[in-house]
Amino acid sequence: MPSIELLNIISQYISIYFGLLIFIGGLIGNLLNVLIFLSLQTFRESSCAFYLAAMSLLNIGQLLTGVLPRIMNVWFALDWPDASLIYCKFRAYCFQLCSLASFTCMCIATIDQFWATCSNPRWQRYCNIKFAYRFFLITSFIWILHGIPTLIYQTHTKSVVNGTTRCEIIDSTFDKYYNYGFVLVLTSSLPVFLTALFGSLAYRNVRLLAYRAVPLVRRELEKQLTVMVLVQVVFNFCVIVPYIITYMFNFSVNLDINTIEYAVFQLARNVSINFFYLYFAVSVNY
Repeated sequence: MPSIELLNIISQYISIYFGLLIFIGGLIGNLLNVLIFLSLQTFRESSCAFYLAAMSLLNIGQLLTGVLPRIMNVWFALDWPDASLIYCKFRAYCFQLCSLASFTCMCIATIDQFWATCSNPRWQRYCNIKFAYRFFLITSFIWILHGIPTLIYQTHTKSVVNGTTRCEIIDSTFDKYYNYGFVLVLTSSLPVFLTALFGSLAYRNVRLLAYRAVPLVRRELEKQLTVMVLVQVVFNFCVIVPYIITYMFNFSVNLDINTIEYAVFQLARNVSINFFYLYFAVSVNY
């Protein structure tokens, strides 16, 4: 059986090297997504492509505020949130805003493809670029307001034992909402459920497009966008569900930090967190 020290070293290596791969690959992939979606006329007129382009920009912000500080903390022992109160609040706020807005774009892109492939014109009218702009601005404003409590309650605390400063939430009620409402619902369970549901419905509609009087160009575009969304949906399920399981296990089981079981769980949790960040790094240009 591996020792606790070995498991901790493996966990550190995963955070550094797998994290670097996610960070560098995610930046390149998301930048390419934005360039492709904004450079081609066909995609510039598509509401689904707009949501995916916006999601790619938000994913870059998430990688900068989520993955990069983790790498710097493990590799160079530089904990920026603990060192600066401004960065403590800024990182927590941007982390919430980018993650919520990114998952919102993914969900509405999946719903948009369901609308676009419906035979009912009543639903198809929502698939236009003007509606996409308005919806994105409204939801972004909602998430901007949603993050205000984070700016208030995410602050520095000093340990009475060793005097070290930590960046953490000081309000117990908001801490419960953050753990259960924000993490387990808004940025994990709810997006997985919505994308899986409407992705399946969009796939069913796409299979029926061949039997409808739909222009060939539009039919192929909708098929291409639906395939992009569906692959993203399947990938999201694979990388987010392990994160949900380990996060819930962390609250339901108390382990002694000096045991091999705790070291194994921390390794599994570290792997699941890195898998979770893969969502923000993966390219949608399949």
